[in-house]
Amino acid sequence: MAEITYLEAIREALFEEMERDPNVFCLGEDIGAYGGAFKVTEGLQAKFGDQRVIDTPISEAAIIGAAAGASHMGLRPVAELQFIDFISCGYDMLTNYVATARYRAFLPCPMVVRGPSGGYVRGGPFHSQNPEAAFLHTPGLKIVYPATASDAKGLMKAAIRDDDCVLFFEHKYLYRRVKDVMPDGDHVVPIGKARVAREGTDVSIITYAATVWKALEAAEQLQTEDGISVEVIDLRTLLPMDDDAIVATVKKTNRVMVVHEDTRTGGIAGEITARINETCFEWLDAPVLRVTAHDVPLPYSPPLEDFVLPQVSDIVTVARHLARY
Repeated sequence: MAEITYLEAIREALFEEMERDPNVFCLGEDIGAYGGAFKVTEGLQAKFGDQRVIDTPISEAAIIGAAAGASHMGLRPVAELQFIDFISCGYDMLTNYVATARYRAFLPCPMVVRGPSGGYVRGGPFHSQNPEAAFLHTPGLKIVYPATASDAKGLMKAAIRDDDCVLFFEHKYLYRRVKDVMPDGDHVVPIGKARVAREGTDVSIITYAATVWKALEAAEQLQTEDGISVEVIDLRTLLPMDDDAIVATVKKTNRVMVVHEDTRTGGIAGEITARINETCFEWLDAPVLRVTAHDVPLPYSPPLEDFVLPQVSDIVTVARHLARY
């Protein structure tokens, strides 16, 4: 079978789930005739019609609110936000209403809120954000952020079938750069399970999304140049987090770093570090270290963006320090 891209994998998942379940529908800005800003939904409206692939006004709060209402009525909406940066416009609807609906009124919210995320694409501060940490502390939501095309498809199918609201972050840098051959059959990746992207014995890197690929490149360099064996854990799901996978890699290598593209202060790396300290501190032979973006809005200038975001060289430097500690 031919390889397909990360973007095509998401589209394939949407096609298959809409064919499988007539209650699944899509809504968002320009997703119909235009096919979405990045063409993720291209061809969906032609196949399923404008009652199941709905172009909406430019209002993220309205999109999420309409999806929530539809989900209460037994439908399974997939809401696209043209850039995930603007999920902030729907923060109130997601955190005060959607996330609490089951607790308050026994109302499930089987809905997906998806959209392009992340930097490394010279998109500037309004089109390059990673806002996942803003929602990590909200009970009632789930968050996934795949790094591979295969996981993008499998997690999208799992998200659509889930009875809770799933925030589905899609890294735009990976859209057309990452490819996989899709597994046969109904390919579903369970929410809440990390994967070992590379086996290693000396240092663990816990990461997700685009920095998985940075970590894998750094791991190869460290093995070749220094003989340092690096294990790379791809979280895939951020909420709920796979604590068992985190503990297992800590006990295996005893040296851990957390790498993510989001900013440092208040980022997910701090939460992961706290969990390691609480559950497996005695297995550590070095402090848990972080490689993250700097605490600034992401610049548009290519040299400045490269400086702000974590690079392979940053990961290599910290991993060498950990190995020597």
